[in-house]
Formats: sequence, C-alpha cells, structure tokens
Amino acid sequence: MIYLDNAATAIPDRECVEKAEKYLFEVYFNPSALYKCGYSVQNEIKVARKNVITAIGNQEAFDVIFTSGGTESDNQAVFCAGKRGNVITTAGEHSAVFNSVNELKMRGIEVRFAELNSDGSVNADKLFQLVDEKTSLVSVIHVNNETGAINDIAKLASVVKAKNKYALFHSDGVQAFGKIPFRLTKDIDLYSVSAHKIGGIKGTGALFKRKNLNLKPYIYGGGQENGLRNGTENVFGIMAFAFATEKKYSSINENYEKVERLHKLLWDNLDKTFFKRISGTNCSPYILCVSAEGLRGETILHEADDKGLIIGTGSACSSNEKKRYSRVILSCGVNDSAAEGILRLSLNSETTEMEILAAAEILNVTVKNRKEIMS
Repeated sequence: MIYLDNAATAIPDRECVEKAEKYLFEVYFNPSALYKCGYSVQNEIKVARKNVITAIGNQEAFDVIFTSGGTESDNQAVFCAGKRGNVITTAGEHSAVFNSVNELKMRGIEVRFAELNSDGSVNADKLFQLVDEKTSLVSVIHVNNETGAINDIAKLASVVKAKNKYALFHSDGVQAFGKIPFRLTKDIDLYSVSAHKIGGIKGTGALFKRKNLNLKPYIYGGGQENGLRNGTENVFGIMAFAFATEKKYSSINENYEKVERLHKLLWDNLDKTFFKRISGTNCSPYILCVSAEGLRGETILHEADDKGLIIGTGSACSSNEKKRYSRVILSCGVNDSAAEGILRLSLNSETTEMEILAAAEILNVTVKNRKEIMS
C-alpha cells in the first residue's frame, strides 16, 4: 500500500506511542487527584506543555490549552474571541473555522470573508480592507488544507494589529505544525494544532494562547487546563503528542527539504496531458493539489485505491457534507469541470522515492484508461 493522504491523518509514530503507553496502564492516575501519584502526573503534563510551547513559541509569551483536536481548538478560538462587532476570515478556511463563523453569523455577529488568490492563499489586500475599528477577530489558515497554499500569518497579523490593535488574530495551524519551520510572533494571539497530523493520536490537539490574553473557556467543568478546557486530561494523548512534537521538530528542516524533493518528483512524473496543477509555487511541499479535469476525482480515488494507492480528493473533514464541488477550490477560481476532478496528494517525511514514482505511474495509467473509456 502507498499512502498519500497524510493531510487527512498520518500514521501514529510507533516510538512516540510506545513511550506514552505507560500513561494508559502504569501511570494512569487522574492529574487532578490530590495524592502523590496524581500530582506526579500533573507535573509530567507541565513538562509536556513546555515542550509543545517551545517548539514554535516563547514559553514566557504563550500558553497551551490541550484539547481534543484541531476542530475543538478552532471552535474555542472562534466562539471565545469573536463576540462583538465583526469577525473576519477567508473563503479558504477549514470547515472547523468556516462553519463556526457561520454559526456566529446566525447569532447576530457580522462575518466578513476575504477572497482567495488562485492558489488558495488569501488575497491580503482584500483582507486588510475588511478590518475596521469594530473587528474583534481575524482568523486566517496558515497552510490551506486543500491546496497547500502558505499564508504569511506573521505579516498578516502585524498589519491587522496596525489597523486595529484590539482585534485578535487566530490561525488554524493544523497543516503547518511540525511541517513548516515557523515561530509564533507577538501579533498572533491564538494558534490551533492537531496531534494526529504529525504522528500523535487522534483525539488530541492544542490551542496556543498569548499569555496576557483573557480567554473564556469553551467547555465548562472541573477547572482543568487552568479552567480553560475543562474535563479530565487525556494524559496518554497529550504525552504521545509531546513526544511526536519533539521528534518532528528535531528534524523539521531536514524533513522539509526531503519532502520538497518528493513533491517535485511527484509533479515531474505526473502526465501533464491529464493533470492540471492547482497548488501554487508558494505551497507546502506536503500537499500537491491537482485536477484530472473532465473526470470525477472520487472515481480516480476508488480506482487508485483498488491498485494500492490511497489519496484524497480534498478535506476529509468535509467529505460528509455531500457537496459536489469543494467551496475552497471554487473560491480559487477553478471551473466546475476542474473542480470535479480534484485530487489531493499529501506526503509525509517517511514517504519514499519509490512510492512517489509508483504513485505517479498508478495515477497516469488510471486517468489515461478512464479518459479512453469516456472517449
């Protein structure tokens, strides 16, 4: 099997999961318990929190709230920060942000959407035009989960703050964390990440929060996570996440360069007669979005699956919405025929050159055969 749907989920890192396994069967105590064993677990979570924070931020400037994943982190950022005036986001957001801001709209908050460029990045000028003195929250995805477009969120946040110093800036960093070399800046208030995209396990994530930011909880209960994410901590998930974070960031630059080469190799070996590139030049090497224009991407996905190649057609989190075309892809200006043939090929640092070459061959043959059947 060749797996090129890592943007949906990555295989858990066995070493990290095995290191964390003791928190299931040996050190299984409740971190909120007052006895010594519980207190010891609480201290280990503090160490894990420090390790996750220092991967991309200054421990003196940021806190981390451990959550159940990227979706919850996005929801907490949107619903707890976007409470007045207007909220601004982009047409290219993950559904966790896009659907959340639309719920805010239903609750009476004005929501403004910035247009996209053809590669899926936000049109910065259009975004800045939307910011005014009533803006409470601006949310811009760091790496577009369908096209791989990278938004310069440090620059965007800086300009937003210059226009309105009271506006909060949030970014969904799920496809960037552990993959794109990056540090949080003073203008970024909130940043969402997920564990299962980098070798941790599903059901774990985090929301980075600037320390002097007064944020309300999204889930109420017993006061865990400094009262900001209530509910008994998923210690096993948190520790596996921390171990995976440490491992990814120890070689993030080498991994980036390797995946850049694999990304180029994949595109170079796809038959340009059949495939149109959607991803731009300024995109994450971990994601290559192409279109088999005139065909259905879902058909190609299933036929490739039968041949041992697993790929995606877009955001896995939107597959249950039963929409024919991706709203993100359409917002890039892609026509209906190309939008129907969208394929998302997403890599991992463990992907090999042999897998890339074999995947390209499977896709070329699959699309060629399908074209011949239809002609």
